Amino acid sequence: MPYQWKTPKRETTQHLQLWPHNSLSPEGFAAMILGFFLFASLPLYGVIGTAVLWGLLPFMLAATAALYYALRRNQRDRRILEDLTVSPETTRLIRTNPKGDSQDWESNTYWVKVACHEQGGPVPYYVTLKGQGREVEIGSFLSEDERKALYSDLTDAVRRAAHPC
Repeated sequence: MPYQWKTPKRETTQHLQLWPHNSLSPEGFAAMILGFFLFASLPLYGVIGTAVLWGLLPFMLAATAALYYALRRNQRDRRILEDLTVSPETTRLIRTNPKGDSQDWESNTYWVKVACHEQGGPVPYYVTLKGQGREVEIGSFLSEDERKALYSDLTDAVRRAAHPC
């Protein structure tokens, strides 16, 4: 699951990190580019030594370059990290965007409301935190089932922090 509680549930201050799915490792990336190049070059072996090779080669290289660019761009766009800290006094969310800029939100934990919008949001089961007169999204890049689990986890964590026994 692309989110992880960094502290045990019995701790008074909870720390959660969320990140998007990244299913392609660096080794997988290299294998994908190499495999595509090799399979795309198979038809060229039959025309080696002819003028047709020079007509087809630029298209094969352009397709390989386009795949390389698309995979790199996707990897760069998925560099999102959300850090949530829930303590008895404050709840703070820091989101680091792909370009490196960050956005933060902070509220008194007692007044934080965790909401799950089944419809009407950009994605089904859209999870938000509301406090200090502002509502912020959390985990919108997660799958639907993961957002449902996140909503449950966040509700429990905020309730435990706001009302310690």
